[in-house]
Parts: sequence; structure tokens; C-alpha cells
Amino acid sequence: MVGPQYDLVGNPLGAVRSTFERTAAAAAAESGERDPVAAFRGKDWGACELFRSFLFEEDGLDKVPVLNASNLGLIKPNTLVRYRGMVQDMLGNEYYIGAFKDGSTWRTNKFTDFSPFSMPHPCDSHLWERHLFHCVPAPGQNSWTLDSSSGPDVRRMSGCLATELREKRKRDGDNDDMDVLENGHEESSSHCKKPKEEDVHVSSSSTEMAEGVSEMNGGDHHIPGSSFSCLVKVYDMPDSQVKLNDVIEFIGVYTFDPELAAPSDNPDDIMLDLIEDVTVQLPPSKVPRLHCLVWRKLSPHDFISRPPVVEPSPSILKGIRQSLLSHLTMVLGNDELAAQCLLLHLLSRLRNRVDVVTVGRLSLNFTGFNRESASIFGNQLCSLIQKLVPYSQAISMSIEYLNTATLQPRKDNKSGRLVTGVLQLPQGSHLTFDETLLQTGLLTSKGVENTVLLKNLMESQKVDYDFEYYKLDMATDVQLLTLSEGKSNILPSDLVVPFRPSSVPTISAGSEELESWRWYLATVRSLPQSTEPETYQIIQDEMVNAMRDDRSLGCSELSR
Repeated sequence: MVGPQYDLVGNPLGAVRSTFERTAAAAAAESGERDPVAAFRGKDWGACELFRSFLFEEDGLDKVPVLNASNLGLIKPNTLVRYRGMVQDMLGNEYYIGAFKDGSTWRTNKFTDFSPFSMPHPCDSHLWERHLFHCVPAPGQNSWTLDSSSGPDVRRMSGCLATELREKRKRDGDNDDMDVLENGHEESSSHCKKPKEEDVHVSSSSTEMAEGVSEMNGGDHHIPGSSFSCLVKVYDMPDSQVKLNDVIEFIGVYTFDPELAAPSDNPDDIMLDLIEDVTVQLPPSKVPRLHCLVWRKLSPHDFISRPPVVEPSPSILKGIRQSLLSHLTMVLGNDELAAQCLLLHLLSRLRNRVDVVTVGRLSLNFTGFNRESASIFGNQLCSLIQKLVPYSQAISMSIEYLNTATLQPRKDNKSGRLVTGVLQLPQGSHLTFDETLLQTGLLTSKGVENTVLLKNLMESQKVDYDFEYYKLDMATDVQLLTLSEGKSNILPSDLVVPFRPSSVPTISAGSEELESWRWYLATVRSLPQSTEPETYQIIQDEMVNAMRDDRSLGCSELSR
């Protein structure tokens, strides 16, 4: 086990190179200098385990700054950061020179964009690969989820690091070689040792970079908060572990340098020949890179900042449920039936797919709404849902919206990029549609296409992605709530409930209550489903009897 002499937050690459060179030297001694790093292809030599132990066993996670749009220009390059985002596009694999021999010493380029060393040409080397993911903030992510990943004060941390670097430069002068720190690890001058003017440029470039990313990612879709993205490079990962639209926390080495957007003048830089064309579409002067050391998929429980320490028991769950149900009833104007149905709706999730039948979904349509009641009860309801679930969006349905909104994700074959749409959502998202603004009008071809997309999402929990020459169904799990005057013809819900309020809500919930309700919803939704065989038989008999009485019934009607 490596001791605390490694600055894993301030100089993670130093720990990576030191562990690699030590492990390679030991392997060379055992193998008699016969290619000691061949066994490292697609494997960790101990560096990732070092960081995993620091983060999760030594409580180092809270010491790692969180990368977001507000602090993009403040965080020093080549430091350890955390980034939470949704996988918006999977860009394939990228090949790079993972290890090469420099004289008698084996060195590694892992977790870097370019070689931090001068690579001899020719030299003994190994070609490795890494996965590329374009990630954006999860669409509809609610503000309360950010409290669970606040991290340290970046401004105070970056100021401290800048002071140390300036003092170090005064001591070292104009030395262009490798910097050896007091704790024993190395720092590359080509990446970490930058002139003072560059430091100022990095700190002042956040506004310019945010504008560039906004123009590139937010030009033709309506997803809130998608103006900041990150190109994540993941190493040593088996295929299919990360899927499109997964929400993941990546922890790794952050790199950003405007100079990387321009081609290098060095014709002997072998790494440049292996850079994928995706860097042209996602220039490093606008889109930061994160070389992932550790990653984990996020569930609703990961966003709860103060989860209960006790195990869920029936009595605890019952008490929290009753408290939540009472609050829902008051928000809905003392309509107990509507509150019961809304709670079941919030607890629903897709459990299984059997051919075209989706098991577990429960889309809900509240009827009896008009513009006035929607402005009162609808706004209260949307506000409460935002405080209960990690991802939610409220959409005002109108003829103009249906005719102009870009709901369908599509593949741009010229750039090789997936252009996102409103319906590219993380699993477990909640959508509330307000149909009270709908008026008589003419749907264009795009409006008809959007209507079909919404209907398919409601009925099959699938979204058609447009790949220009063909359509690809992508499975999803989205909770859908519709507020309308009469039964919705555009969004055929599983459950239609007349909304009959008797009072106007004037209540608000405390932070502790909200935390317990979030924990309750996340816990109950995650519980496994178990149904007795006798229940299956009862359901089957009822379906057979219903089809005997009405021959027009099909799978879609019986699944509701």
C-alpha cells in the first residue's frame, strides 16, 4: 500500500507514473527485461486501486473538487476532479501509445492526451485503447441533487495551488526538465509547468469556453442546462458496462488547454497520428477532457445527502408514506383519490418487458384542469415533484411547441455525432405535460411526428432515435403525468382520474420531511417485485374473460 506521500488530488499523474515505473521495473527484474509491460494492456497495475482506496476507504472523496460550468476556469489542469453527467453520445474507442521505452526505462502515457515525455523514434511501444463518451449535465436535474456532491471550495483550493506553483517556479527558475517534488513523484513540464500568462488565461477563459460549448451543444435542442459538456475517456472497461443515457460520476484527471486545439508542429509526435476525428467536433479549447480513474453509476439514493442510518422496516416505511400522502392530499386541494393515484404514479417504474407489453409503468392523466387551476395546482404540483425526484421537467403543450420542438434525438452522419433531443432522458425521469394551453390549430409534419413520438413513449416506453437511414428504438423508463381539461387524445395514459379539489393549497414542507420522502420514494422503487403464482393466475383469468366479452381488446388495452 502506497503511503500519503502521493498528492493524489493535486498531482494524480505523478502517482500514476511512479506506480507504473516501479511496477514495470519489478516486472523487468522478474522477466529478465523481456517486455515487462505487455501484461498491463487493458489492466490496472495498481494506480486505480490506489485512487479507489483513497476515495472510498480513506474518505478522500470530499477532498476532490466537482467540475461544473461555474468553476471550469478555476480548476487547475492535470488535477483530480469529479464530474457527474449523462452519457449523451458514445464515440467509440480511441487508440493511443500506452507505454514506451525511454532508454532503459518504461514510461506510460495513460490518463493523458499527449505524451508528457519526449518519445524516441523509433522505440519499443505498446498500443492501447480507451473508450470515449460525450457527457452533459443530466437533463432536468433538480437543484437539490447538487447538495450531495458539493465538494471542497474550489476558489480557495485553486488559489492555494496557484500560490504553491508560483513559489515553486521562483525556486526552480527556468528549468525545462521534469520537476521532482519533495514527496518523490514527478511532474511533467510540458503539461503542469506553464507560464504565468497561461495560468491567467485558463482562469479567465471560463466565460469564453461556456459560450462556445453552449453554441455547440445547445443550438438546436431544448434541454435545460446542457451548455456544459465533457469528453470522458475511460480505460480498462469491458464493453457494455456503460450505456447511452446512463448518469455516472467520473473521477479522474482533468485536462484543458486551448493550445491543444491547434495541431502540433512536431512531426515526430506519434500520439498525434492516433487522435480520433472526434477532437475536431469537440475541440479541447471548448470541451474539457477527463481521463477517468474511477467511475460509478448513480442511483436516486446517491443524491440523498442525509439518508437514514436505519434499515427500511415496514413500520418506518408506513409512517413516511402516510406523511407523504397527507402532504400530497393537501397540495391537491384535499382530493384524496388524486393523491393516492399520484403516489402510486411516483412509485411506479418499468419492471419488465414482455414483447410489446411494459410491466410496471403507470402514466397518469388528471382531468378537470383549466388554465386557472393549472396555474395554481399545476404549479404547486410541479414544484413538489421537483423537490422529490432527481430529474423532472414540466412541458407546456401547445400547437406551436409540437410544431417546433426537437423531441427526437438524431445522428448527424457528417460529424458522426448524436444530436440530442428533448426525449433523450436519463432513466427515472419525470415529465409533466400541461395540455391546458392547447387550442385548435394545424399540425405540421414535424408536429405529427412529435405527437407520434410522445404517444409511443407513453404506450411502449421507447423513443425512436433517427439515424437518417433507419430508426432505432431506445428503451427508457420515464414517469408521465398529464394535466388536461378532458381525457387527453395525444397522450393516452394508463390511468385517467378526475381532479376535484375542495381547497387551495398554502403549505410547504420542511427540509427533513423532504429528505425522508425522497428516501422513501427511492427505496420503495428499488425494491424487487415479487408476485405469488396465484395472483398471476387470477390476472390471466380476468384477461381471458375480458377478451371473451370484448374481441376488440388488445395487448395495449389489457396492459393498462
